[in-house]
Amino acid sequence: MSNTPMAASPLTRAVLEIDEYASGLGWDQPARLFALVDTARLRVQEPSLAAQLGLDAESESAGLTPIEQDEVPTDRPLDEFLGTIAWPDAVVGCALTVERLMLPPSAEAQVPQGLSEAGLAKWVAEHPERQEVRMTVAVLRDGSRESALRLREKDSPTEVLTGPELVPGLAEALTATFED
Repeated sequence: MSNTPMAASPLTRAVLEIDEYASGLGWDQPARLFALVDTARLRVQEPSLAAQLGLDAESESAGLTPIEQDEVPTDRPLDEFLGTIAWPDAVVGCALTVERLMLPPSAEAQVPQGLSEAGLAKWVAEHPERQEVRMTVAVLRDGSRESALRLREKDSPTEVLTGPELVPGLAEALTATFED
């Protein structure tokens, strides 16, 4: 990971690694779901998979390895899909990257009342202050969370905003995938 600060926590490094991966794919991509596994445990329990992922030669013993899952279905709401996920014990966390349109807080007062969900989406898509954003959100079983936001108009690794509370709703939905 060339753009990830070494002093960052393993969760922050994983989020930035996923953000960089998604960035390399370009914009207008579907949502992508990742399992997060303990890198040291992966090397011991699945050495051939670790070698396949290029982890066998790394000296870092602490860390998280993101493993992309099957495609996220586009024919159903994201929250509904996340409600169907259950992770095996070997998965210590998960992450999701998704693109959305967002408006500045000043636009909230302008939202027309009584719009359907489709009508609201259309209104946001046509708003002159809309911004395209890629959100990468990760959570661990212990409740830790981290997020990375990248604006399309500032698509640079040095312009990625990180923090644990940037996308709380999505973090909560991901956390729910670990509940029994």
